[in-house]
Amino acid sequence: MSTNAEEAQNEGSQLASEAVVNHRTITAFSCQNRIVDLFEETLRGPRNESIRQSWISGVGLFSSQFLTVAAVALTFWYGGMLMSKGLLSSRQLFLAFFILMSTGKTIADAGTMTSDLSKGSSAVRSVFAILDRKTKIEPDNLEGNKVRETVQGKIEFDDVYFSYPSRPGQMIFHGLSLKIEAGMTMALVGESGSGKSTVIGLIERFYDPLKGFVLIDDYDIKSYNLRELRSQIALVSQEPALFAGTIHENIVYGRDDATDAEIGEAAILAHAHEFISSMKDGYKTHCGERGVQLSGGQKQRIAIARAILKNPSILLLDEATNALDSMSENLVQEALDNMMVGETCVIVAHRLSTIQMADCIAVVKNGKIVEHGSHSELLALGDPGSYYSLVKLQHYYAS
Repeated sequence: MSTNAEEAQNEGSQLASEAVVNHRTITAFSCQNRIVDLFEETLRGPRNESIRQSWISGVGLFSSQFLTVAAVALTFWYGGMLMSKGLLSSRQLFLAFFILMSTGKTIADAGTMTSDLSKGSSAVRSVFAILDRKTKIEPDNLEGNKVRETVQGKIEFDDVYFSYPSRPGQMIFHGLSLKIEAGMTMALVGESGSGKSTVIGLIERFYDPLKGFVLIDDYDIKSYNLRELRSQIALVSQEPALFAGTIHENIVYGRDDATDAEIGEAAILAHAHEFISSMKDGYKTHCGERGVQLSGGQKQRIAIARAILKNPSILLLDEATNALDSMSENLVQEALDNMMVGETCVIVAHRLSTIQMADCIAVVKNGKIVEHGSHSELLALGDPGSYYSLVKLQHYYAS
């Protein structure tokens, strides 16, 4: 199959997968016919390619069979001529005939397998391309520095330039510099797309900067054994990732060797123990695929319990309360406050009311930190200040 047809087939598979996962949204907007039309459109290329390959296979099969029959006819015709002249015996003729038939059948069968061999070789090449690919960020780099038993949590961005690999021409950071002392709570605010969540991704080392350095405890993050470093970092995002297991299984992703008592304590701190205990199966309650059996607030508190159980030195909160109602937000915020004590915490938030108590607030704009300070210090800058403008804008829309 051609590269274009394979890409179209992959696109169709992706569309079908998304349609199954998001069937509620499709039904709610009555988009079933549109999805079917899109799916048929993506299959047009593979279907045409399949028809073309069928023609090629058919012509190849016809040619091989025709040549086999023609060879048999030619053998008997020419052998008959030789026998009539006394140059060949009947035994020799039939011996040559059976040899020709056996070899001809083998060649004909090989011809019919050409299409399958082509598909197989293409699949094998793609598999080996993945196996042989060298990752730029190796989590099990044995040459990396071993993480000390406890990371202090000091974080520094030193003149960082960054763009996403999928959009190399769109720079996110233009020389961003930021210092976060160990045990400090740093809040990042700014307009959508300013790069706040990108800071989280660089601390987790999902990506490496194009220029500049990300330092943890004054060491370049690239020098650490990444798997060990990540064991000291916990991430709570806006849409918590829960797996199709029990609540207990989802919490212990934070630490495999945790006892039931430690799990319960983490759930209590996360304000999750009460609603878990009220369920029929308690901690053995199944969450469903991607946690569909639970509400947004319940999923978020389970994710926080998982992070608490990990007991990290660095806590990353990426808009952890943005999608919650007021009651759930208050409970989750209390759980986060319990967790942030004594830890380095980096908070990304749109609701500025949730980060007013942070030790320091940094405003990200045009790929740089344009302002930083406490809530009161930034408000004191007045109307020209970026933070003051954001607060004023949110108050305007809230009213």
